[in-house]
Amino acid sequence: MTVHADPVVPTAVVVDDHAIFRSGLRADLDASRLRIVGEAGDVDEAVRVVLQLAPDVVLLDVHLPGGAGGGGAEVASRVLAERPGQRLLALSVSDAAEDVVAVIRAGARGYITKSAAGAEVVEAALRVAGGDAVFSPRLAGFVLDAFRGLPTESAPAGPAPSEGDLDRLSAREREVMRLIARGYTYREAGAELFISDRTVESHVSSVLRKLQLSNRHELTRWAARHGWA
Repeated sequence: MTVHADPVVPTAVVVDDHAIFRSGLRADLDASRLRIVGEAGDVDEAVRVVLQLAPDVVLLDVHLPGGAGGGGAEVASRVLAERPGQRLLALSVSDAAEDVVAVIRAGARGYITKSAAGAEVVEAALRVAGGDAVFSPRLAGFVLDAFRGLPTESAPAGPAPSEGDLDRLSAREREVMRLIARGYTYREAGAELFISDRTVESHVSSVLRKLQLSNRHELTRWAARHGWA
């Protein structure tokens, strides 16, 4: 009788500072294709857990508390310094060019947004675990431009927003937009408004969507033109 061994299921560690998101991702992922073996919620914990468990792939958020304040990019740098072969896939609500480029320069092999379906996340994670580089389609241009030495602002732009589009923004979104346009980081804006940096990140994504802008650079230019910076 021939005995067939069960296929080896790749393992993953999920790094995100929101336990609800980690739980939701665990529920959405197909455990028969990708098995989550650990979780972490901040930079230092992430480095420790990843080095201890040595998963096939790390699903890594970009904005994380702890460490020296470098977020996901710091996790990638510190992990790869100890374990050069570790594969990391950035998974974030942010599609800002600087976030994409920073974590890729630090060593992540892919970057997709949290709007991706569970099946897409699994497929991307498996490809990164196998050695591929994977990016959400509109984010690939940021990476190509960055490593060709071009400005990382060249994603296809939608229609230019009009002054009337401000009516679509909430009062909080306007406050966040003004601070980000002035050069505040997510953490600095959150401290100014007494909200979390993750909440700031969500507001920025909402503002970009409502104003039909591609990234924070376009937002800054638009705010400056309209006297909001």
